[in-house]
Amino acid sequence: MQLSDNQIFAAIREGDERVFEQVFRKHYASLCAYGRGIVHDPDDAEEIVQMVFVNVWEKRTEIEITQSLKSYLYRAVHNHCLNRLKHQKVREEHQQYAVYYQDASYESVSQAVYKNELEAQLAKAIELLPEQCRVIFKLSRFEELRYQEIADQLGLSIKTVENQIGKALKILRTELADFLAMLILIVWGGK
Repeated sequence: MQLSDNQIFAAIREGDERVFEQVFRKHYASLCAYGRGIVHDPDDAEEIVQMVFVNVWEKRTEIEITQSLKSYLYRAVHNHCLNRLKHQKVREEHQQYAVYYQDASYESVSQAVYKNELEAQLAKAIELLPEQCRVIFKLSRFEELRYQEIADQLGLSIKTVENQIGKALKILRTELADFLAMLILIVWGGK
């Protein structure tokens, strides 16, 4: 004898495992196929269908079915599939956001550290310059004065200013050579 949807659900509501198993066997494969059409992943579809049946069993005394049992099951699978897709989209957007901002923040932090270290090493190296050489170099590089302006300000010839700048650059290259080589290896070696 064929039971109506109301009779089937009344039996399930009363905890009839045999009737529930029959409903499960009857609809499981077609619900999985329906779910696969939405989420495009057979494992996700099966998991969703199983979850729907578990929910039906666990909440059998609370569920009110106003349409056919089959319609109820398909609607439940449909809604769970859409929720899964929304969740996946949110997760993917978060991953893209996290990757972009973590990379950007890592780069900016590491660049700031390297810049600060370079500035500290440069300041130490400048302090090692002979006094006249150091004064001329600072006027040229930090105050952006032209050679003629430096020569006029210090009462020196332009040739002396040029020689002192050349001397400063040579000393700084030597003093910073090890640090710059290490910095280049760190920055370019990490990429």
